[in-house]
Amino acid sequence: MKKLSAILCICFVLLSAIAAFAGAVDNNGTCKSIKLWGKVQVVTAFPDLKVQVVKAFPDLRVQKVTAFPDKLGKWQFVTAFPDFKIKFVDAFPDLKIQFVDAFPGRP
Repeated sequence: MKKLSAILCICFVLLSAIAAFAGAVDNNGTCKSIKLWGKVQVVTAFPDLKVQVVKAFPDLRVQKVTAFPDKLGKWQFVTAFPDFKIKFVDAFPDLKIQFVDAFPGRP
């Protein structure tokens, strides 16, 4: 019985570690079922995603554009009618981003 408990405990720890190291951006270019391109509004309450800006090891490279945010990582910042809303945070983000001038998308 102790061996079974130990094995289950090890499996739980391994699965937790895999989930923690899995990227926030899936193969479809979404995070929490939200497509990561389009018109984005920055809010202070009730965001769709909590975002942390980092300089290294991002989940997504983001390019600010003024038109045609039609590819993964291209974000057009707006004040009304967004595709999704974000809140910038310093800790416990849903998504870590790095702003770039070219080549947006997954690192």
